[in-house]
Amino acid sequence: MAFNDVSPRDKSVNDESARDKPVKDKPVKDKLEIDALVKAFFQVFDNRGGKRPAFDQLHQLFISEALVIKNVGDRPEIYTLTQFIAPREVLLTNGELLDFFEQELAERTDIFGKIAQRFCVYQKSGMQQGQAFQAKGMKTMQFIKTPGGWKIAAVAWDDERPGLMIASDLMRLDQ
Repeated sequence: MAFNDVSPRDKSVNDESARDKPVKDKPVKDKLEIDALVKAFFQVFDNRGGKRPAFDQLHQLFISEALVIKNVGDRPEIYTLTQFIAPREVLLTNGELLDFFEQELAERTDIFGKIAQRFCVYQKSGMQQGQAFQAKGMKTMQFIKTPGGWKIAAVAWDDERPGLMIASDLMRLDQ
């Protein structure tokens, strides 16, 4: 049986009314937990007004084996969580990058049992080496539900640049 094939005996998949209904509100609860997790992730990097970024919180948001992938340049930069934190902690605390802030602008989250994925548009801004900047990009995030709740298993992102702009329909992912 191919992945897209569904047995006609499987009423829960073929019945349109059953397909979109949450089971005991778990998808709604799970979505709210993932929303809170993503919000906490973005807040970690905020150093506006002299605020010190809370990098120690990342270890609570991610599984220990997580991957973080910056795929902006010619080659992907693939990090463990510890490798990802070290240079950003220096950058956001040594005065080189000030008033930095990231926020999610639009998202789509898909949940199936104990796994989930999120595709989101995000925006970042700040002052780097005395120059104000603002940029947008896309992040993809994978999550797993652990006995301790939802955790981030992987994050990858790419940013807008000449020749690569976010399509207007992606700005409305959650609709």
